[in-house]
Amino acid sequence: MSGLKQTPLFEIYKEYGGKTIDFGGWDLPVQFSSIKDEHEAVRTKAGLFDVSHMGEIQVKGPDSLDYLQKMMTNDISKLANGGAQYTAMCYENGGTVDDLLVYKIEDNYYLLVVNASNIEKDYQWLADHLEGNVELDNLSEKMGQLALQGPLAQKVLQKLAGQTELGSIGFFKFQEEVELNGKKTLVSRTGYTGEDGFEIYCDAEDAVALWKEILEAGKEDGVLPCGLGARDTLRFEANLALYGQELSSEISPLEAGIGFAVKLNKEADFIGKEVLKQQKENGTPRKLVGIEMIDRGIPRHGYAVYIGDEMVGEVTTGTQSPTLKKNIGLALIKSVHAELGSEVEVEIRGKRLKAVVVPTPFYKREKK
Repeated sequence: MSGLKQTPLFEIYKEYGGKTIDFGGWDLPVQFSSIKDEHEAVRTKAGLFDVSHMGEIQVKGPDSLDYLQKMMTNDISKLANGGAQYTAMCYENGGTVDDLLVYKIEDNYYLLVVNASNIEKDYQWLADHLEGNVELDNLSEKMGQLALQGPLAQKVLQKLAGQTELGSIGFFKFQEEVELNGKKTLVSRTGYTGEDGFEIYCDAEDAVALWKEILEAGKEDGVLPCGLGARDTLRFEANLALYGQELSSEISPLEAGIGFAVKLNKEADFIGKEVLKQQKENGTPRKLVGIEMIDRGIPRHGYAVYIGDEMVGEVTTGTQSPTLKKNIGLALIKSVHAELGSEVEVEIRGKRLKAVVVPTPFYKREKK
């Protein structure tokens, strides 16, 4: 595939049986073995993902906090050094520019991790609204990122971490300057699978060696290289939003069910706050719900959802859940029909098939 962007790991995908597809302009592996096997490995053991396509934007300078408070829906002032926070950026109309992670490295120094397909757009949006003494730097091409996810992730990664006790890194916390087999990394206890695990940020030139070393360290525990297919089914079961499906310039964070990342009571005004305030007070016109098929059929992205003759919304993500063995989906529908137990119909290949609104997340790991 010509003209597609590649991560630093592209050349070695074939060694592991990787089959690649065009994902938002990137040539990325959809699977290495099978999506079901990779999904199962992450739920029961651990799986390793190349997520080097994600973007990293550095924000530095004395006015960084005030600037990020204006740009982000969450309350960045609550972040301590070594902490990570999930947030969104919005347009004036309440639609979503992107959902992202903010890492606070130290005072006046942050790292934003944004979606691959939005890197240029996000950087431009941030640059267009720059205020005060703040420097922006797009580090995306200099950095590699790997995600080791699953119940055995800590056990496996500890083999490379030497003196650093990975157990001391709490959920949504990170540690800088962690040496993994001598390579300097930032290790963060975050992920996009609903499981425990780590996201590992490194220099782009160290990504291949780390990939090989982590898989070698995890061999006896059944750690598998994983592609986008399993990443999607895992995040979907855990009800983690995907930009371009559950979130978009037309869908607000409140409609998408990530209201926990929107702090309307923070002192700072942020872009889109007024519209989101009205949505919160008056209720959103649409709501993201979970659906489970009653009739046989798999709901897919973009399929229309009906009640009687009225189209009330559409499926944002849907599949046969590898963990639950059920045909389920997320759908953005009119809020009046969003009650649990409501029956809807999904149009699948010209037929209207019955489904019911069910609670989300579909899957929640048991905390130990």
